[in-house]
Amino acid sequence: MWNNGAMSGQVYPPPPTAMVPQPQPHGQVAANNWAGNDANTLLVVATLITTLTYQLGCSVPGGYWQDTLAADGKQQPHEAGDPIMRDKHPQRYWVFMAASWMGFLASMMMTLSLLVRLPVDSRQVRWSFAVAYSSLVLTFIVSQAKTHISVDIAIWLVTVVFLWLMISVRPEHRARILRFFCCDREN
Repeated sequence: MWNNGAMSGQVYPPPPTAMVPQPQPHGQVAANNWAGNDANTLLVVATLITTLTYQLGCSVPGGYWQDTLAADGKQQPHEAGDPIMRDKHPQRYWVFMAASWMGFLASMMMTLSLLVRLPVDSRQVRWSFAVAYSSLVLTFIVSQAKTHISVDIAIWLVTVVFLWLMISVRPEHRARILRFFCCDREN
């Protein structure tokens, strides 16, 4: 290459160094905490959750009425385009819609928080992730017609608490929590 030192065999810009995971001694867990997540990766996750919750809000389980039925005393009236779930299972419909909106708003809050460069391990980013992700669980459970709504909400609350614990506690405590929930009682 050139002799004046500007290009003496070096490539500009230098190639990125590969991050090689360090081997861990047997039985030890690598320090894996929420703060180790890349903000760009979390932005993709938040965008996917936003897309899913938006789609859920637009496609209510059971679909929409295709016809208009006037009140005749025998059947409940409805108009074409009204959600069937709203007329057949009103409580389930409103829980479904609340979960859908909650997930949409929480994922949007997570997206905006990351875009304005809030730290990944800030309470706002972690909490919005837990709420957005768990709302997907609630919308799925509520869309099943043969479950009781109180059980659905209890499962959602357990999911929120579990997610919050997994992203908030230190890695060594996280392993104990996972063993507890996975019924590993040998220790």
